[in-house]
Amino acid sequence: MKTKSIIVLLFFLFGRAIINAQERKKMSLKEAISLVVTNSNEAVLANTKVATSKLELETIKNNQYPSVKVSGQYLRLAGAKVDSHLGGSGNGLDVSQLLLGQANVSMPIFSGFKLKNTIAASENLYQAQNFNASHTKEGLALEVVELFANLYKSQKMVELLNENIKSAKQRTKDFSAMVDNGLLAKNDLLKAQLQESNLELSIATAMKNVNVVNYQLATLLRLPENTIIDIDIESVKSDMAKNQLLTTNALRNDLQALSFQQKASEAGIKIAKAGYYPSLALTGGYIALNLKNVISVSNAMNFGVGFNYDLSSIFKNGKEVELAKSKSEQTKQAVAILSDKIKEETQQAQENYSLSLKQNKVYALAEEQSYENYRIIKDKYDNSLANTNDLLEADVEQLQSKINLALCQADIALKYYQLQFASGKLINSFNLSTTK
Repeated sequence: MKTKSIIVLLFFLFGRAIINAQERKKMSLKEAISLVVTNSNEAVLANTKVATSKLELETIKNNQYPSVKVSGQYLRLAGAKVDSHLGGSGNGLDVSQLLLGQANVSMPIFSGFKLKNTIAASENLYQAQNFNASHTKEGLALEVVELFANLYKSQKMVELLNENIKSAKQRTKDFSAMVDNGLLAKNDLLKAQLQESNLELSIATAMKNVNVVNYQLATLLRLPENTIIDIDIESVKSDMAKNQLLTTNALRNDLQALSFQQKASEAGIKIAKAGYYPSLALTGGYIALNLKNVISVSNAMNFGVGFNYDLSSIFKNGKEVELAKSKSEQTKQAVAILSDKIKEETQQAQENYSLSLKQNKVYALAEEQSYENYRIIKDKYDNSLANTNDLLEADVEQLQSKINLALCQADIALKYYQLQFASGKLINSFNLSTTK
């Protein structure tokens, strides 16, 4: 007996430790979206890609500046034989070392505008990466919205089922007493017990869904795994009421990213055409030389113009230009395809949102009807004018109508924010920024 008491105490303490280890966090949808666009691994990766693209742009811009090279050598000579043509023989001279220093400067002045267009292409790719990052964050925000909706639905299911099972347990208790007193057939009691069992199973399933979705949301937001998220539903309703007033049109970030990629591909055509032209560069330099006991040179300045032209490019470069044009045409077609797709997604999202509003009205009316139906059936049952099947069926219909209404209200928010995403203004609707 003493051992059993110790085991019970240990289980109690262990259960308390688990409860204490879990942290409850009340969270609004806006707060969750703010977290995901700053803390999530996907958002961090998107920001890193933008930073990398910016460094690539700055690296290419560096090619605008002169190339300056400085070199120096000190060579020790052994057994050098020196013949001089400057007025005598060098025989007998001690020529044991050579000092050489030089500096060269090269400044490109023309390369068929290749450098200019390369910078333009890189700038457009950088802008495209910025919009890609913003679209990634829009997708993360939508994922949060969907998880919020699923979590709310699961939590609401648990709440409604727990309310219903109380009356189911009481009904089973009442039926059991009536069977004991010979006032009710045992078969009716079994039906009530079966309904109670089904409710318990539904609660267990709903609790499992709560735990799964809660874990997914906490992981996405990079919160501690033991965090229990309580949805601040009132703030969600308040945000939706404010957002309904928004009428600003926005371009989808993915479309803008593709448009900048198209501009970069157009610059790529000009880069390819640069191969038809020669390249010119200003050059200059300085040389200092000392060959011990023979010659010394200092202040040897030089400057001029460098010219380079690959004659074979007249024949070979045509394919490079055709390839660049083909890539540009592909990007142009991709922009047109995405534009049509966005129109379709927006129209479908608008229809889904409108349908959810209509469904809500129907489900609200159905809840009232099911409540009244259950009241009438219960009154008939109490007066022996309806059987147990009628009573249990009316109870199930009443519960289902409550569930349908609760889930539909969550769907309204979900469909609304899916519409915002399709329109390219989901994060914007919360007055949040997608920049790092």
